[in-house]
Amino acid sequence: MMGPAHSLSGAAAWLCLGAAVAAAGHPMPWPVLAVGAMICAGAALAPDLDHKSATISRAFGPLSRALCGIIDALSHSVYKATRMKGDPRRNGGHRTLTHTALWALLIGAGASALAMVGGRWAVLAILFVHVVLAVEGLLWRMARTSSDVLVWLLGAAGAWILAGILNQPGNGSDWLFGDPGQEYMWLGLPIVLGALVHDLGDALTVSGCPILWPIPIGRKRWYPLGPPKGMRFRAGSRVELKVLMPAFMVLGGVAGLGALELF
Repeated sequence: MMGPAHSLSGAAAWLCLGAAVAAAGHPMPWPVLAVGAMICAGAALAPDLDHKSATISRAFGPLSRALCGIIDALSHSVYKATRMKGDPRRNGGHRTLTHTALWALLIGAGASALAMVGGRWAVLAILFVHVVLAVEGLLWRMARTSSDVLVWLLGAAGAWILAGILNQPGNGSDWLFGDPGQEYMWLGLPIVLGALVHDLGDALTVSGCPILWPIPIGRKRWYPLGPPKGMRFRAGSRVELKVLMPAFMVLGGVAGLGALELF
């Protein structure tokens, strides 16, 4: 799928999770719901770090473009080193390593560890990166016509404000993980969820997605999971733009109301 659809699906997924835990009797504090949705929307773009033309490659100027090139080369190397006889030869690393559940779990765990060890500045860095990505995905028309500096300033201001809100007593810095030293450990969860939702979205497209790597399926280690061929669509098609994106917006809105227990 394209960047805006990925970001919408990420935000909707976190809001659905919020509605589910609220229904189970453990509602999220509203800052956790809002910040998690923002992070998840940004994280839903991150698996495309292996694609030099993806939305994320433009998010941080030359830095993100260079990083995309490095991740593309790394992913291609891992693919070549681990492919089985049934896996086709490839010229690049797109939709390989960063499009797996294992990658999502590792990135989320790394973010949680960074937030716990690095304290406030690490939290600010995590929020800044994902707010910028969320703006690039959710407000893509504005981001395309605005200067990069303006988007970065918006991301920095948003990160500073959100970190301040979360740091207030009862606002959720210790949500889910309440022991001393575990503050902000939950920040890795929307990152994992966003990456997994991205992978599931790509699995609906023509090429499928190797979510279960390195588990071999048949003669392939990079088996592209997805629905039957007739149910798949091309990225940027009318199905994505006219059906899925409006559905994600409606689903996210309804789930958000449920998560805040407004029904």
